[in-house]
Amino acid sequence: MVFSDVPPLPRAALALAALLLAGCAVGPDYVRPQLDVPAAFKETGGPWKTAAPQTIDADHPWWDAFGDSTLSALIVQANAANQNIRVAEAQYRQAQALAAAARAGFFPTVGLNAGATRSQTNNTGTVKLGTTDTLGLAASWEPDIWGAVRRSVEAGNAGVQASADDLAGARLSIQTTLAQDYLQIRVIDLQRNLYASTTAAYAKALELTQHQYAAGTVLRSDVALAESQLKTAQAQAVDLEAQRSQLEHAIAVLTGQAPASFSLAPLESSSNPPTAESLSSAAALHLQLPVTPAGLPSELLERRPDIAGAERRVQAANANIGVAKAAYYPQIVLSASGGFSAATLGTLFNTPSRVWSLGAALAQTVFDGGLRKAHTDQAVAAYDASVAQYKQTVLAGFQQVEDNLATLRVLDNESALQADAVRAAQLAERMALSQYRAGTATYLSVVTAQTLSLTNQRTAAQVLGRQLAASVSLIAATGGGWNAAAAAAAATAADAAPKTSGN
Repeated sequence: MVFSDVPPLPRAALALAALLLAGCAVGPDYVRPQLDVPAAFKETGGPWKTAAPQTIDADHPWWDAFGDSTLSALIVQANAANQNIRVAEAQYRQAQALAAAARAGFFPTVGLNAGATRSQTNNTGTVKLGTTDTLGLAASWEPDIWGAVRRSVEAGNAGVQASADDLAGARLSIQTTLAQDYLQIRVIDLQRNLYASTTAAYAKALELTQHQYAAGTVLRSDVALAESQLKTAQAQAVDLEAQRSQLEHAIAVLTGQAPASFSLAPLESSSNPPTAESLSSAAALHLQLPVTPAGLPSELLERRPDIAGAERRVQAANANIGVAKAAYYPQIVLSASGGFSAATLGTLFNTPSRVWSLGAALAQTVFDGGLRKAHTDQAVAAYDASVAQYKQTVLAGFQQVEDNLATLRVLDNESALQADAVRAAQLAERMALSQYRAGTATYLSVVTAQTLSLTNQRTAAQVLGRQLAASVSLIAATGGGWNAAAAAAAATAADAAPKTSGN
């Protein structure tokens, strides 16, 4: 509301406006904490390094590298329905609201008031009864001379980015957990097929001993050994069912479903006996083992959402030091009001009924018992803690990459050796059974060879499962294609987009 009879601003007000424009933000400006980043990872060699490694970036969902359409569909479903991801999304919106609340400090508060007062007065024996009607606007503004609001906004914006990083980290965690559970189910399916083939072979061996016992050529103990061997294998196969059910239930929850409403079809069994190659190759699970480049340690600072989020929290803590230090300086509050006040409603908007006021107030805390110093010390301590947490997160990231690179290197060698062990054990099993049929060996040697063969075959399948799990863990340790710069650019574009409101 503008009033023609309000006088021009005095020179003092113009000087104050110039001071406001020149105001500075107290407290330290943010600088990313320095880190001693190695030039390369210790595990620089290994069979996973190829001339054209599998691309893992934001434009290529990392789970597609496994070449399993069922896995891809489950992860897409988890991205849309997982409740932990929805929690992180809600926390991200909460951080955006807090940042918007901080930005509101840049603007004045304006209020509208209207009222009617009926009163009676007695002045020197004269009694008067009257009504006063009022209508006006009032505004107040605390200029951000010392930068408290600017530092609060800086902290709020950093909190929004950290929350966005947390959301990306939550998605990556859910995706990798689901992928590992799914891949372990497929490894269990491979072992179930192994046990199906093994128990069928053991059943034939039992039948052989029963016939020979009936013919009087072997002892009853041979039949008992064959029966014990068969039942042991069947019991181990049943135990796999419990493991598979638990993993299936976990996948159901990760995809936002109740376990009762979700089931995963088992891997198709092969009619051919398992070989060393089929137990050691991801192709047996109808998927491929992706080759993931580790990159450089310095790249990890931008490629992991947890590291980026920890760094944003350092910036927020740094800005909060400025907020605390701004409390040492005086507060200036500018106020203005204008409106109408009249004895009758009919004359409320007449020129003589116009009223206005301008004011400024300066306030400075002289003594607070050390409260401001305590708040500043608290902010500095929180900053130091966030720096330490950031550095610890970076170190943990380096460790996770090194761990999984080393695991993949070792498991590649172990897989080759275990495949050789499977071939040798299968040969020993066939020879022992042939010798038993010829009567040149006891059934105990057959049982020993069968046990060794089954153990080596199951170990080969387990090594494959560990390779798949380590591959997923390496992808997660290197960020899963996430990039801090790309995420920040996307967030900026989203903020710049026109907002639409709805009911």
